[in-house]
Amino acid sequence: MNHIECKYLTKEYEGDGTKTVALNNINLSFNKGELTAIIGPSGSGKSTLLSLIGTLDKPSKGTVTYDDEEILKEGKNKIADFRFQEIGFIFQQFHLLPTLTALENVLTPLFSRKVPYNKLERAKEVLKQVGLVDKMNALPSQLSGGQQQRVAIARAIVHKPSWLLAEEPTGNLDIETGERIYDLLKELNEQVGCGVLFVTHDPALAAKANRIISMKDGAVLSDKEGATP
Repeated sequence: MNHIECKYLTKEYEGDGTKTVALNNINLSFNKGELTAIIGPSGSGKSTLLSLIGTLDKPSKGTVTYDDEEILKEGKNKIADFRFQEIGFIFQQFHLLPTLTALENVLTPLFSRKVPYNKLERAKEVLKQVGLVDKMNALPSQLSGGQQQRVAIARAIVHKPSWLLAEEPTGNLDIETGERIYDLLKELNEQVGCGVLFVTHDPALAAKANRIISMKDGAVLSDKEGATP
């Protein structure tokens, strides 16, 4: 899957008699080779945009198409299959299961799936990719914040997705560790060919991306080239 297109994308929430417009008429497209930063204050619609692109939610109006296919019109099972095959998620809260080892956490997306490769070998391979092969038997409580986030990245790429969607992936980390996590995402973008969209509050981190989308109040303020690839 090489191309994502958002057309007239709008997301509204209703509650207590009031309507909140989280996204208002967004038109954006993304190509697989890009590393894109989405930046803006809290409430700007960044996270809502990411959840719609990642098929975790459906728009109130407008469409998201993936290589010209509108997956969100399909049934739940097909959407779930598409999400598994094409999209990897990385969150600010690492969401690791505390009673599972690093290796077991990486394996969790594959537990109920039939795949054409050896699950255990693949999990070890991605842990090696993120530099944690020596920590595969460690529990999350035995790992630093940066190491936990690297386990979370390994879990996100274990099924070889076309796209990585990262929600404040460095938000809970110190600056130095955050930069190392960013460098890892850039490496995956360049070496594996994953398209990467990451939401951040950090202008310095956003400035390193190939493309920077600035948002405010549910709208795109600017969409410009960032650092030279």
